[in-house]
Amino acid sequence: MKKINCLLTACLLSRMTLSAQESPPPAFLADSSDTRPLHEVVVKAYEQNRKLIDVGAPVAVVSKASLDRFGNTSILPAMNMTPGVRMEERSPGSYRLNIRGSSIRSPFGVRDVKIYYNEIPLTDPGGNTYLNELGFYNFQSIEVIKGTAGSLYGAGIGGAVLIGSMPAVWDKGLNVDYTGGSYATNQTNVDLRLGDADHRNILTYDHQTSDGYRQQTQMRRDIGSWETMLRPSDKQTIHAYMLYSDLYYQTPGGLTEAEYNKDPQQARPAVGTSPGAVQAQAAVFQKNFTAGFSNTWRFSDHWQNTTALYGAYTDFTNPGIRVYEYRQEPHFGGRTVLQYTTDWGASRLQINAGAEAQKGFFETRDYTNNGGTPAGLQTDDKLNNWTYMAFTQADLKLPDGWTVTGGASLNINALNITSITVTPPVTNKIRFSNKVAPRIALLKKITPDISVYASASRGFSTPTVQELQKSNGVVGPPLQPENGIDYELGGRGSFLNGRLFIDIDGFVFHINNAIVQRIDSSGVSYSVNAGGTDQHGIETLLSYRLIDRPQGFCNTLRLFVSHAWHDFHYSSFTQDTINYSGHRLPSVPQQTVVSGLDISLKIGLYANGTYTYTDRIPLNDANTFFAGSYNLLGGRIGFRKVLTRWKGDIFAGIDNAANIKYSLGDDFNAALNRFYNTAPGRNYFAGISMNYLFR
Repeated sequence: MKKINCLLTACLLSRMTLSAQESPPPAFLADSSDTRPLHEVVVKAYEQNRKLIDVGAPVAVVSKASLDRFGNTSILPAMNMTPGVRMEERSPGSYRLNIRGSSIRSPFGVRDVKIYYNEIPLTDPGGNTYLNELGFYNFQSIEVIKGTAGSLYGAGIGGAVLIGSMPAVWDKGLNVDYTGGSYATNQTNVDLRLGDADHRNILTYDHQTSDGYRQQTQMRRDIGSWETMLRPSDKQTIHAYMLYSDLYYQTPGGLTEAEYNKDPQQARPAVGTSPGAVQAQAAVFQKNFTAGFSNTWRFSDHWQNTTALYGAYTDFTNPGIRVYEYRQEPHFGGRTVLQYTTDWGASRLQINAGAEAQKGFFETRDYTNNGGTPAGLQTDDKLNNWTYMAFTQADLKLPDGWTVTGGASLNINALNITSITVTPPVTNKIRFSNKVAPRIALLKKITPDISVYASASRGFSTPTVQELQKSNGVVGPPLQPENGIDYELGGRGSFLNGRLFIDIDGFVFHINNAIVQRIDSSGVSYSVNAGGTDQHGIETLLSYRLIDRPQGFCNTLRLFVSHAWHDFHYSSFTQDTINYSGHRLPSVPQQTVVSGLDISLKIGLYANGTYTYTDRIPLNDANTFFAGSYNLLGGRIGFRKVLTRWKGDIFAGIDNAANIKYSLGDDFNAALNRFYNTAPGRNYFAGISMNYLFR
């Protein structure tokens, strides 16, 4: 299997790059019919706005074409095509994002990864990201920066994700999409596009419902958004948007191995005096409102500035097994980047310098959960949190294909937690010392279509608000930020007249003060520093176009393979009297393979097939429980056609065709060994997309 996986690793890198390189700057990718080679894709990562082949960093792109290979209800399967990335869904609407093991800090939600949406931080100043406030149709392009990205994107050892929502190819018109599937899954999307390429306006409404595979897994999500992009002149671009999301999803809870084997579809049952998920009516009621504005101004041929401002509010209610939690989280912030470029003979220098700041005023109240109704107040906290970052980066493009990049950021994080339930109120002031996150990279273009790179960077990640507090609202054990040194060596290139694309990256990463979650016997979760970890890996993507003849009967036939090999261990970790040194890190499969085939005919028929292998996964620090390995098979067939003003796509597909039983989104280090969250069995979907173009 290891030999096969190594080959697959090389193969998958190319496919991911293909998906990544489908659009001109900015890095918004074109529609599913775009077949441009991956090495031509322009990415925004590290403020470079260059072709992927010219970026000396482990960057992967999930294009619109990749998103449209699956069921049009979730970005999860397309994200999981990226080597080193594992997106999980514990129940419909409950997402977790794992980049190189980052989900060890995420019992739920997205932590340790900085996410930006249209230039604006989607990650709040507390370190949490409500990725589920976005629906499938809010994503037009996704760039994933793997590993330490703190030199420009602040705290977050897991990396950064840059999301673009504006279509690359602009056509004013009306788009209506519908997808239906197993477990009463329904999704309807309507978007109205007005204006021309320089005066764009989009109004969107998205409605999604599902009964889920397990008990207590119903979900409903409604999203309304408005977005505009204006180019008043060749020197200025204005981008603004507003988005409101109303999400409800039930939470079934984790199962023990015995419960998982007996009835994998059941919700967590009652045990003793502890209610089950159904009795507790465990669920999440989440409302998000975000408004943002960005302006890019090109002062001259040498100078330009991009400034973005945003405000956001989250209303979060969570009747859980133990408590009934209510959170209000208003926050605001901004980011500005000043860029200077100049030519020095045959060399070119680009300097980016800027700052980012976020401020939050959070309130959290925990009540006793009386069958889905709040009872006695347990805790009442006010959280005043803020984060500031200043950064700079210089890129020097030298003759003979050499590029040198050096950058660093200075980060300040602080949090005040005031407990209102005691008299007089008590304030805990938590400060983290200033952290400098440097990065240096060297890239060599061997040919116009082949490059190699090496980089070294220091990463750090401060604890999130949820990690500093136990889940019962009490401030937990003192935590220190994670920090470590990451070394990367990679290469990517296009071969055989652009038919073959390979992207491969190897890394060695050592983390100190790694943060991991614990859950005590009463179900209270808390976090501790777990000493050091050693994380080594190779991530590969390979894509090969066997047929690429636009006018032929079969105009496209592509094969791809994505592979990740991760050797992640605790280097030194002793808790109480137990020594976990040398144990494998929970949440990380040692081998992951995704491979597939895409074929399209001139008449409009197309088919996409995907195979996924995931190695077994350690579920606790003691490595006494593992989730078993599994193989998944799925596919989509459809018919796309363009008729004057109409673009249509009718499709159907299947996921988990072999009806494999597996857990997606395990609860690591869970109390009473409740690790397992069962994923859906064999399921089907079908849909239609109709796009009418205005003239």
